[in-house]
Amino acid sequence: VREAGDIAKRNGRANIAATHLPSFAMSRRSLLATLAALAAVVAAPAFAQDWPQPGKTIQLIVPAPGGSGTGDTIARILAEELQKRLGATFVIDNKAGANGNIGASAAAKEPGDGYHFLFSWAGTLAVNKSLYKNLPFDVQKDFVPIALVADVPNVLVVNNDIPAKDLAEFERYAKAHPNTLNFGSTGIGSSMHLAGELFERETGTQMTHVPYNAPGTATTDLIGGRIQLMFQLIPGIAQQVKSGKVRAIAVMAPQRSPGLPDVPTTAELGQPKLLSSTWFALLAPKGTPSAVLQKMNSLTNETLADPAVKKRLADIGVSTLGGTPEQLAKTIADETEKWGHVVREAKIQAQ
Repeated sequence: VREAGDIAKRNGRANIAATHLPSFAMSRRSLLATLAALAAVVAAPAFAQDWPQPGKTIQLIVPAPGGSGTGDTIARILAEELQKRLGATFVIDNKAGANGNIGASAAAKEPGDGYHFLFSWAGTLAVNKSLYKNLPFDVQKDFVPIALVADVPNVLVVNNDIPAKDLAEFERYAKAHPNTLNFGSTGIGSSMHLAGELFERETGTQMTHVPYNAPGTATTDLIGGRIQLMFQLIPGIAQQVKSGKVRAIAVMAPQRSPGLPDVPTTAELGQPKLLSSTWFALLAPKGTPSAVLQKMNSLTNETLADPAVKKRLADIGVSTLGGTPEQLAKTIADETEKWGHVVREAKIQAQ
C-alpha cells in the first residue's frame, strides 16, 4: 500500500492515491483470489504434461453389457486406440441397466480427476430426461462434454410378406392398414421404439409397438412374420438385409450409411424430418481439468480421423463423427428437445 502511495506521489496524484488507499487495503482477499486463479492457469499445462501418471489406469464407464452390442464394441475400439496414443491403460467398466441410467449415475459420482470418463449415447444422454420422472443424474450439471464419437442410424426394415418396395409405397400400405402392422423394438423408450413413434407422427400412420427384451429375438420374429417391421440399428440387421431375409425401405439419416450404402435415406426420399439414430459420445465428470479435456478431445479426433479406424467402424455399419465439446453440447441440447416432444406426444413413461 505504501509503495502504491509513493508511486502516486511521484506522478503528482497524491490526493487520488490517498482517496484510494483504503480500497487497496480492502482488496487483499480479491488479490489472493486472483493469484490463486493465476496459479491454476500456470498449473494446467504442468498437469497436462504429468497426466496420465505412470501406473494409473483410466476408467471408461460404459452403460451396457460387456461383450455384445454396438455401444460396447465402439467403446472398446476407441479405448484401444486411445491407449495406443496416450500410453496409458484403459479399463472398460460395464455398468448396464435402466436404459443406461445405472452406468451414467455411477460415472457422475466419480471424481473429476482425469482418470474417469463416460462413454454413452443418445438414449441415456438425451432421451431419458423426458422418459424418466426421477433421473439419478443431470447430464448438463454432472458432466462436461468432450466429443461426439460415432453415429448409427435406424433403418426401416420389413419382412418379405409386406409388398411395399420403397418408402412411398410403405406409407400408403401402412395408411391402408391402420393398427394392423406391428413394429418391434428393444423396449419402451429405446431408439427403435422412438423411431417408430416419430415415423407415425411424421407420416400420419398408426401402428402397434411390440417391445422385446433383446434385438435378436425381435429380428427372428421379423423374419418369421410374427411382426411386420422394425426400425432397427444398421449393425443388427445389415446381414439379414444383404441375404434377402428382410427388405430395407429407408435409412433414417441425412447421408447414406457405410453399412447399407445401396439403401436410400429418408432425407433423399422427401422426408427430411424423419431422422433417427443412436449417436455415441465421450464425456467426463464435472471438475475434470480443462487440460485433460482438451487432450482427450484432440486424441479422440485424431483417432476418428485415422483411415484404419474409420474402416474398422464402417465395416460394422458405424459412421465416425468427432468435433468440439461445444458441438457435443449442442447435440445433447437439440436431441433432448426433439425426443422430448416425441415422448410427451406419445405419452411414453418408463418405470
